[in-house]
Amino acid sequence: MLVQCGCEAAPLLLGFVLGPLLEDNFRRAMLISQGDPTTFITRPLSATLLAVAAVALIVSVLPVIRRKRDVVFVEDD
Repeated sequence: MLVQCGCEAAPLLLGFVLGPLLEDNFRRAMLISQGDPTTFITRPLSATLLAVAAVALIVSVLPVIRRKRDVVFVEDD
């Protein structure tokens, strides 16, 4: 039986599947770097990936902020 899930469930499903894997690998990276979080910024590949993730987050949040701003600054006639 094929189960169809809507678009709302996809991020939740990804979080449940990839969350433990991400947590294990983050813990392993912190053990290797002896607890120094600057390892993620000083290495070129990880810094690039962090920058891409930050840009993607900002781009996804901007339309929501712009809509709220347009609602607040509406002139009353």
